[in-house]
Amino acid sequence: MEVLEKLNSPSEIKNLSIADLYTLCKDLRYFLLSNVSKTGGHLASNLGVVEITVAIHNVFDTSKDRLLFDVGHQCYIHKILTGRKEGFANLRGSGGVSGFPNPAESEHDAFISGHASTSVSVALGMARARTALGEDYSVLALIGDGALTGGLAYEGLSDAGHSGEPLIVILNDNEMSITANVGGLSRHLARLRVRPYYFHLKKFYRKTIAKIPFIGKGIDRFLRGMKSGIKDALLPSSMFENMGFVYLGPADGHDIKEVCKLLKIAKELQKPTLIHLTTIKGKGYKFAEESPDIYHGVSVFNVSNGEAHEPPEKTFASVFGDLLTQFAGKDDKICALTAAMRSGTGLDDFAVVHKKRFFDVGIAEGHAVTMAGGLAKQGMIPVCAVYSTFIQRAYDMIFHDVCLTGLHVVFAIDRAGLVSDDGQTHQGIYDVGMFLQMPGMTVLCPSAISDMEQMLRYAIYDVRGPVVIRYPRGSYDRYVSNGPPYGPTILRSGNDVALVSYGRMIENVMDAAELLDKQGIGATVIKLTEISNVDMQELMDLIGNIDHIFVIEECTSGGNVAQKLFIDLFEHSFTGKIFTCNLDENIIPSAGVDELMEMYGLDAKGIAERVKESIHPV
Repeated sequence: MEVLEKLNSPSEIKNLSIADLYTLCKDLRYFLLSNVSKTGGHLASNLGVVEITVAIHNVFDTSKDRLLFDVGHQCYIHKILTGRKEGFANLRGSGGVSGFPNPAESEHDAFISGHASTSVSVALGMARARTALGEDYSVLALIGDGALTGGLAYEGLSDAGHSGEPLIVILNDNEMSITANVGGLSRHLARLRVRPYYFHLKKFYRKTIAKIPFIGKGIDRFLRGMKSGIKDALLPSSMFENMGFVYLGPADGHDIKEVCKLLKIAKELQKPTLIHLTTIKGKGYKFAEESPDIYHGVSVFNVSNGEAHEPPEKTFASVFGDLLTQFAGKDDKICALTAAMRSGTGLDDFAVVHKKRFFDVGIAEGHAVTMAGGLAKQGMIPVCAVYSTFIQRAYDMIFHDVCLTGLHVVFAIDRAGLVSDDGQTHQGIYDVGMFLQMPGMTVLCPSAISDMEQMLRYAIYDVRGPVVIRYPRGSYDRYVSNGPPYGPTILRSGNDVALVSYGRMIENVMDAAELLDKQGIGATVIKLTEISNVDMQELMDLIGNIDHIFVIEECTSGGNVAQKLFIDLFEHSFTGKIFTCNLDENIIPSAGVDELMEMYGLDAKGIAERVKESIHPV
């Protein structure tokens, strides 16, 4: 790593020759593969933006200029170049470098970005703040073609283009083309348009032609009309230009010399400018280039052959996907939707076996939910599979387009609860409060993958309105339900305290009960399979004469089951004490799930200590 090792500051990149810049890119790819193969992380997307990121640092100063990453998982190169190389030994772990931009981590990170399609809106806000305050810096938004499936991106582009504010949008187009390839003539004209003398000639033309007496304006209108017609026919730029952007490209995003030139031109223009760059996701690593979806987010793997070190295990997602595929084979009304999460939600086989009933709408969660409402209204049984952190983006659609008319849409909410690696932007700890607010919503929480068949069948065929099945990433199967997929069930009995919980927290709660038992405290453990409509009389019967109840949840204190149970229990004349054990209002950092459980007192030891302190205060 002959160039990377010598860099002490990103400012030094400005002084490197083109040859050294290419060597730096080679060094960066080597460093990235060496580290991500040991820690896991987002690989293919970062390999694809190496040259773009190096070029940005060659032209701009990100300690002052504002660089906005869309989604943010392609920020690794930026972080390596801005003094955080050592943190990659523990990438996305406690004390290591975050997998997403975070201003608290470095002045070079302009904004937190863990969800897609936000960069242009943020960039425009920053550009307008710069103008209002009379300051001088550049604002750039780096957005991928995948993020352009999100409607917010177009809201931002429309406003930014017509704002007149100087800002630069860099479109990283990695195979999912916005328009069809229009051949060599288009590329030739694109190259011509981005040459520096083109802009000088354009300025001269506008000053000269329009001033010709009598005929100047007519010639100008004619030539402009002819130019627009040619561009519309040959160049993939009209959409952005109609929004008010100066369009530059398409150009090879791996050609550093060309990218640097485009960035300098865009900086000089002082207008809303969009640079269209084509790249290869996974560039420089054979396995990632061939399967960029598999290498988008990876666990620990062997660099030499690309194989994961740990064999895949049966998970909630895989079991859900297998079961849904089977159910759909017997019922033509069942269909599946997701928002760019086909593999992650376990729907790969469904997409192949039931191709005509599988809909991946891209990064457009709101659209997925509203479309599911339309499907349900016309007699289909839509199953919408989305990660917990991303379903938040569809809050209004869940209420307005599904719950308001009681439509039967099944929401399969993956990555519920604490998640490792991706940190504060990806924690699935807010959906409990969101779903409990929705009228007519049934919320089911399996604690074991073996619960999934009965629960999914119940959600599809027995529930009449909207229904959620929320489950964590991974595999938990120690405590299978011993009752129907609704109502509270008792897992163990004790006389001193009642521990009420749901989902995978049941495992920690049962372990905590064992610890309490050794300390002479008998704990009854009650599992809530359904958290939306708890049968209070049944719960009271299970609690019996116990007057200390602990509600233990893997969610925030701002919206949870405990709040609902407090009211319902007192309305049923409960006169004992109720305690909560949850994540409070904390912003959760990157760390392993077990580490986070311990950190916030939700591991077995933490729960047992909370119980002991509450019933035997010092």
